This record gives sequence, C-alpha cells and structure tokens, in this order.
Amino acid sequence: MAGPAPFAKMNGIGNEIIVADMRGRADRVSPRAALTLAADAATHFDQIMAIHDARTPGTDNFIEILNADGSSAQACGNGTRCVVQALAAETGKGIFTFETVAGILNARQHEDGLISVDMGKPRFGWQEIPLAEEFRDTRMIELQVGPIDAPVLHSPSAVSMGNPHAIFWVDRDVWSYELDRFGPLLENHPLFPERANITIAQVTGPDHLTIRTWERGAGLTRACGSAACAAAVAAARTRRTGCSVALTAPGGPLHVEWRDDDHVVLTGAAEWEFSGTFDPATGAWQRDAGSAA
Repeated sequence: MAGPAPFAKMNGIGNEIIVADMRGRADRVSPRAALTLAADAATHFDQIMAIHDARTPGTDNFIEILNADGSSAQACGNGTRCVVQALAAETGKGIFTFETVAGILNARQHEDGLISVDMGKPRFGWQEIPLAEEFRDTRMIELQVGPIDAPVLHSPSAVSMGNPHAIFWVDRDVWSYELDRFGPLLENHPLFPERANITIAQVTGPDHLTIRTWERGAGLTRACGSAACAAAVAAARTRRTGCSVALTAPGGPLHVEWRDDDHVVLTGAAEWEFSGTFDPATGAWQRDAGSAA
C-alpha cells in the first residue's frame, strides 16, 4: 500500500492551490481527500493539481485537477503556474509540457519568475462550451439576473477555455455586485449542463479589465486563470479591447495574450506557502518539519 504523498500549499495571485506529487504511484487523490483538505483552514484550496507520471510521449507529466467540492476540473491556469514553479525548483528546467483532460498545455518560467501557460484555443460554439440550447452567436447570450425590465446582470459572453465560462459585462465597480449570492445560482443554471464559471468584468482601460469570478466547484475565488483568459478573449471578440490585455483580479495582476495562432497565453506569478504530506485516500495530512506557514 502506498504511503503518504508530498504536497505543497501554493497560490497563484491568491488562487489557493495544492500541488500534490503523485508521481510513481498508481493511486489518485480521492474526492473524500479533497473535501477533507478543503474543510481545513490551513489547507483550504480552490484546486488540487495532482502531478502524475506522463501518459503520452513528449509530455512531462499528466495533471489531474480537483475542485474544492471534490469534482473534477478540466483547466486551471493559476494552478498550472504553481506546478511549473514547483517542478522548476526541483528540476532546474524552465519549459514544460503537461497533459490534462482538456488537452496539452505548454508552460514556461521566465527569468523574472513570472510564468506563462499556453491555455490552448478558445471555443465559441454553443455545443462546445457547452450550452443546453442553441445560440448562433455566443458573444452575447440570453441570460439575466433580476427583474426582466431592470436586470442586475444580463447578456453574458460565453466561452470555453477547456471549461465553460460566462462573462457578464458591467459598467459599475465589480465589487458592487453580490457575486456570492448570484454565483451559485448562475453556476448551476439549466443553461449550463456542465455548470459554469461566472465572471463579472468591467473594462477599466483601453486594454485593461477588472474581474471577479465565482468558480465552478470552488465558489468565490481571488483569481481564476481560465476565467481571466475567457474574459480577455470575450473582450477582444466583442471589440471592448485588443488581443493583449492586462487584468486585475482580487488577488492581483495577470496578463493574457490571444495570439494570431488562436492560442491564449496566461502570464502571472506563483507563490509557495508551505509543504507537507497527505493521505490521498482520506486527506489526513501533516506539515513538514520546519515548513513555514
């Protein structure tokens, strides 16, 4: 029977991440373990990034992603940056290729410590996102919160970045909206058969967005990398900004570039907090001796 697995508690501009080292093991992090770790204030997380041995030639590792509610996630840009920082510190490498259920991700750590992740190509077709009903133009879909004649939020852009996103465009400060109240309702709206990440976005400059996100399976988060990518792409697609966008999330700054080859590149920081070991079946854990909080 396999023993405890090493983990690092990290964050990507406030997006709370556990990087679990599952290399050389046949077991996986269980939903029970995820729920246990999420319930502990010290190890609470938005996503677990479980690093497994590579499954496909030409890749460094397979990354399995779990949300705080124990469900699976397809993509996590901020978590991928944390994985890169952890592996770069261990191996001395600066360039990585990962496989996830959403596809292949390429990532690079720059000399200044910032990390870029190629999040792949956005998808705009209603069946690809997916949506439960047909919308020929997903730059603006029919969905609103509040009275029909004076909605609080309405007409979001819909995008898939490997996972479904709805971006509501607002003119007022993003903090003036009760995302903690609207988020769970919208995440689980029948229009989203796989649930959705819900973002409120305000254009605050020619190529700058301020965003807040209710993350599918995690709730309110200080940052969500795939949501930043979805918001930037949707802003460019609706001619609100260009294709290179700076974003401010509650946890800090990110940069997204929607390149000419249709790939979306997310750049930002990652931060180590402490390390320990845990039981992938139960979530029981202990901090490494001398590991700072």
